[in-house]
Amino acid sequence: MSFLLLGTALKKATTFFAISVVVAALVLKWFDDPEPVHLARMTSDTKTLEENFRQQNKSCFILGASGETGKVLLQELLQRNIFSKITLIGRRQLHFEGKVFENLVQEVVDFEKLEDYTAAFQGHDVGYCCLGTTRAKAGAEGFIRVDHDYVLKSAELAKAGGCKQFHLESSRGADKSSNFLYLKVKGQVEADVQVLNFDRFAIYRPGVLLVDREEKRPGEWLARQFFSAVSAVCSTSMSIPIQIVAKAMVANTMLQPEQKVEILENKAINTLGKSDKK
Repeated sequence: MSFLLLGTALKKATTFFAISVVVAALVLKWFDDPEPVHLARMTSDTKTLEENFRQQNKSCFILGASGETGKVLLQELLQRNIFSKITLIGRRQLHFEGKVFENLVQEVVDFEKLEDYTAAFQGHDVGYCCLGTTRAKAGAEGFIRVDHDYVLKSAELAKAGGCKQFHLESSRGADKSSNFLYLKVKGQVEADVQVLNFDRFAIYRPGVLLVDREEKRPGEWLARQFFSAVSAVCSTSMSIPIQIVAKAMVANTMLQPEQKVEILENKAINTLGKSDKK
């Protein structure tokens, strides 16, 4: 009898989840981002884009290469081989296996004393910032220090060191006027980096990142399961696979910008990442 009750309960739960997913998909579709028409400039001739960019002999650095987005971004850049030099800037040495990683340069820095590591930020053409933590992990002050102070100071040193392009992973809903600490800090660092006046500043605002983290966060796991199911029903501006974010960042680097400051919301990131056939 107990098995019958359990089976009935599971069936009801599954049905409720399925209905919830469909309803959520319809609601989220209503509030979805507008179509990113300005990204129609993406060409299908990826090889030509890559070759033209490769011939410019540019170098780049990645902040946050040990994080989920940073790891996928690094793999994408190594696969593309569009930079003559890739430097990882972080608080510890990362260990990789395989010939593809042999030419990586690693700079270990103390983010509390970044002014002592100016040399690590010199001579790069492009900078990618995927640096970040959570309030749950670092506390409110620690979160602000990492997601704002470390990012801004790194951007300042990169600009002084000759960096022309800065690509920042931010978050959907980032707003320096927000009442939510996470969104407020993300929005504030966007605004502060913009003041540095890079030749090109690209901001990426993905929704919930669909990825299996090495670091287990129960709340994020539940959100990923829900949005993965919703995404299977329809495209939504609330979530995105992390591989698509990395592909979009790399593809966008090779394109000629329409303006110095560019904000890519979740749908634009999704469109650009998927339109890149590499």
